[in-house]
Amino acid sequence: MKTKSTPEVQFDRQKQRLRIEGQSYPENAFKFYEPVFSWLNDYLTDSEEGASLEIHINMPYINTSSSKCVMMILERLEEAHQNGQKIAVRWYYDVENETAKECAEEFKEDLTMPFELLPVEEEK
Repeated sequence: MKTKSTPEVQFDRQKQRLRIEGQSYPENAFKFYEPVFSWLNDYLTDSEEGASLEIHINMPYINTSSSKCVMMILERLEEAHQNGQKIAVRWYYDVENETAKECAEEFKEDLTMPFELLPVEEEK
């Protein structure tokens, strides 16, 4: 459930889709993201060879501890990609939020899996 300090996280196993949307600065980021690590590990371990997963992320603000958790998630996905699973990350950012774009670009830097940066116009 999305709150002021935590993003909404939806993992749809049937649609093979993980969505993370909202600001992330929970009091304990590792505890907040623990279920996500667990879902991902279970899914990636149980999936048949050739299974795929789409990750949609839209996080306008991420604090340092949340950044570490997101990086750990991306590293786990990168590992799955390197092992032949079809992984695609789509990272959305507000065109007026340069910091969010730079943050996504830093995450993308060391990854080889498909990783798209998609600008979004904020509705006024």
